Amino acid sequence: MSSKTKYIFVTGGVVSSIGKGITTASLGRLLRNRGFNVTLQKLDPYINVDADTMNPYQHGEAFVTDDGAVTDLDLGHYERFVDINLTKKASVTTGSVYRTVIEKERRGDYLGATVQMIPHVTGEIKERIKDAAKGRNGEPDADVVIAEVGGTVGDIEGLPFLEAIRQFRKDVGHENVMYIHITLIPYVGPWGEVKTKPTQHSVIKLREIGIQPDVLICRTRLPISQEMKNKISLFCDVEPEAVVEAQDTDTIYEVPLTFEEAGLADLVVRRLGLPVREPDLAEWRQIVARIKRPHYVVDVAVVGKYIDNGDAYISIAEALKHGGIANDARVNLHWVDSEELEQVPASEALAGVDAILVAPGFGARGVEGKVAAAHYARTNNIPFLGVCYGMQMAVVEFARHVAGLEGAHSEEVVPDAPHPLIHILPDQKDIVDKGATMRLGSYKCQLLAGSLAEKLYGTSHVHERHRHRYELNNEYREQLARLGMVCSGLSPDYRLVEIIEIPAHPYFIATQFHPEFRSRPNRAHPLFSGLIAAALQRHRRLYAPEPESAAECETDAPAKAVLAVQRREAANGSESEAANGSESETTQRNGRGDFNAEAAEALEL
Repeated sequence: MSSKTKYIFVTGGVVSSIGKGITTASLGRLLRNRGFNVTLQKLDPYINVDADTMNPYQHGEAFVTDDGAVTDLDLGHYERFVDINLTKKASVTTGSVYRTVIEKERRGDYLGATVQMIPHVTGEIKERIKDAAKGRNGEPDADVVIAEVGGTVGDIEGLPFLEAIRQFRKDVGHENVMYIHITLIPYVGPWGEVKTKPTQHSVIKLREIGIQPDVLICRTRLPISQEMKNKISLFCDVEPEAVVEAQDTDTIYEVPLTFEEAGLADLVVRRLGLPVREPDLAEWRQIVARIKRPHYVVDVAVVGKYIDNGDAYISIAEALKHGGIANDARVNLHWVDSEELEQVPASEALAGVDAILVAPGFGARGVEGKVAAAHYARTNNIPFLGVCYGMQMAVVEFARHVAGLEGAHSEEVVPDAPHPLIHILPDQKDIVDKGATMRLGSYKCQLLAGSLAEKLYGTSHVHERHRHRYELNNEYREQLARLGMVCSGLSPDYRLVEIIEIPAHPYFIATQFHPEFRSRPNRAHPLFSGLIAAALQRHRRLYAPEPESAAECETDAPAKAVLAVQRREAANGSESEAANGSESETTQRNGRGDFNAEAAEALEL
């Protein structure tokens, strides 16, 4: 399109976890739907070089890119919403910037200059932002770069990044840079008084740094009146149409549609001088319709070690939802602590579920609970998917209870196990540093002809993303195969086992890699759509909608004050909505299959 790349910087104020990642991803989706080449980037102020050694309880999931970067979980949102594969360029941390600056100083690249925050650190940050726009040939190929600055305005560790993006407008031109600031609009008191003062103070803090936002996105639980938007516009010095309401939605995948209706993308296009194009949102609207009005419902247990933090397995949760979208089913997730499964019988903790997924993890804590979950799924013919550590524990379970290998375990848990079914990769034995030293990134996997894996994927080989140090011990492969556990996915040199499955089971498959990282709402990963299809085949139930969210607010006094207004407004347009809605509903319902036909065929249902 244009020879000049446009840059959008997204910041957040008032509170952390305000939705910068979903906002960034949603805007990327809207611009891509207009035909623009979009890339995204996360600027993280923490001093870790990457997310590889960060505690999932504290930081959430570590997301892995094709080229092996271990990053913040927001990159997962970017990839899922925009449907692109990002690279190492998409993740910038304070630690990686400082390391590069210090390495340059040691080499003498600065020619004896005193190395300072400005211009050296901010200069390195700006170079990485520009680098994100470049393609493989080193030339800019992105029409738009959307960069999210992590943390909250006012955090001391974020100041170098904010200073860098302030300078960036001067470097590339005012017409090529746009600032979007996300704030919280809280309500207080028994009648739900909406307050704008936190937003005003957040913008003041941003202005102190020298950044005037072009757009304010206001997170709110309750609707914001036009009068309130005008007030925010006046005190924060943004145009009234640039005050965008971001009310809570039923699903994160509805956010792009909300922003489209609010005119956010059109505002961005005008402000940056991009060509005006009509968006194609048909596919996205269908996705949201299937999420909100599915035909079926399934219950899936996710057995893991880090379930107290919902973000620790965010990609797995989203991939299961994608499998539900593909099968027109609501997926109810039941989080099961693997440590509790060591104390409570699996028949009790997992009773009533239609499928079981054993999640990744590290270390000895809770591993016997994962083994118990795999045993329960295998012996009760419950559809099962194991991911990374989940695959390893499924192998351990099979070795113990089918092969009769007493004491079978992983060397990660029991270094001197009599039967080390899982052992450390040979090239990992002498590694001392923990950060970014595992087997990381995308690797090719050959699929066994006629296997469930090949049928689900519909091809003979795939590329999947990895993050592990341990692997199935080849000395036990033949023994496992003779007893019914097939190694159906292998590395091209046949040295590493990537997928195992049990053909005699309705759906028992597990992977050493992380299939969840490649799943998309519009393109569910085959292993997840297959799991949901198998769950539906085992126990197909029609979905009964839950009470409307507004009705659930009846007991919430602040929301109750607004509810009456909403109902009056809804009543005024109910007659026309009913006429249009009935036709739309019929269109959405007709032509749907019972569940994913390709997955069903692969399962020979």
